[in-house]
Amino acid sequence: MKKLNFFLLTSLLSVSIAAQPLTRVSPEDVGLDSKRLSQADFVIGESIDNGTIPGAVLAVVKDGKMAYLKAYGNKSVFPLKVKMETGTIFDLASVTKPMGTAISVMQLVESGRLRLTDDVKMYLTGFDGYRDPDTGKEIDIRIIDLLTHSSGLPPYAPARELAGKHDSPNPKALLDYISKCKRDFKPTTKFQYSCLNFITLQYIVEMISGMTLADYAAKNIYDVLGLKHTLYNPPKEMFNMIAPTEIQSDSTVLAGVVHDPLARVMNGGNSGNAGLFSNADDMAVIAAALINGGEYEGKRILGPLTVKTMTTVPEGVRELGRSLGWDNYSSYSSNLGNLFTPSLTYGHTGYTGTSIVIDPVQKVAVILLTNRVHPYDKGSVVRLRALVANIVAGSVIQNPEVN
Repeated sequence: MKKLNFFLLTSLLSVSIAAQPLTRVSPEDVGLDSKRLSQADFVIGESIDNGTIPGAVLAVVKDGKMAYLKAYGNKSVFPLKVKMETGTIFDLASVTKPMGTAISVMQLVESGRLRLTDDVKMYLTGFDGYRDPDTGKEIDIRIIDLLTHSSGLPPYAPARELAGKHDSPNPKALLDYISKCKRDFKPTTKFQYSCLNFITLQYIVEMISGMTLADYAAKNIYDVLGLKHTLYNPPKEMFNMIAPTEIQSDSTVLAGVVHDPLARVMNGGNSGNAGLFSNADDMAVIAAALINGGEYEGKRILGPLTVKTMTTVPEGVRELGRSLGWDNYSSYSSNLGNLFTPSLTYGHTGYTGTSIVIDPVQKVAVILLTNRVHPYDKGSVVRLRALVANIVAGSVIQNPEVN
């Protein structure tokens, strides 16, 4: 028993040790052209100069190494001007969906706890399917329909209205609302981006695991990889490392508190649609693990077949362009740019101005973190994301398939 206890203790200690950031190399060391790559500095600087964003962090991962990491502009401009740093932590907003919720769901799939084709009502009692208006038949919504945004659930829920009717936060009230709200179309027939899909997935993860999504993801993803700056509801001692978001009515700014209203007001920061905070170094480790079939420095979060399934658009919804938590070629995929490997490249964006692009063929990841909603929710980074993706893709001068 003493030996077993010692083994358990050493195992826990081993996963709690912070992972080393990706090895820093020059762009040329991994087949990138540094002169071409540096053009990103200009377009990001342009966005800062015209007031679209206060600042940004750009990270480029190639072949499991950090080929480019740079901070631009300011982390905050209100109430004080503070310079951006490469280690700045950002509110990832909807990048939470793939890097928190979807990875958690796929772990449960590969451990035999659920199937992608399982009906949601198997796990959430009273969860309505879609009622066919012509036949009256109920068509169940499945896990895979949630992951691909083809479920028919509405895009969002009235956070203020729900908060006015219930105590806040109140995850149960939000689940009750989602379980019975109007379904907009028959599952798999259309694509409709919906935060409610991933909040529903959150509740399924929590029901199966007996843990909050935040605790499950920390234990099974971020702690395994040794990440120390990727978490939900960061403690106050980390607030000075976090890029603030929007000015509130009381003239304070949100910093360390999730910007998304449903995640903040109804789910208390532990939410499937938003709520994850991270920085470029930590996100680069996750990206490197995914590119490497789910493993980084001997620490595995997913199996290779699981990663491939997760990042491939499924049969039956090929025309919709969404894989399991990721965007491959839907109408929301402009951040992937025009030059990376078609259909196989995947990524996601966040409302606050965050984004990630991963080309598994070229083994490249582009992480662009901005706090475009600071101090006022006015700036747009839609074009900037695509420009940066194209610049990085254009800097690839050595194809790994040729080596």
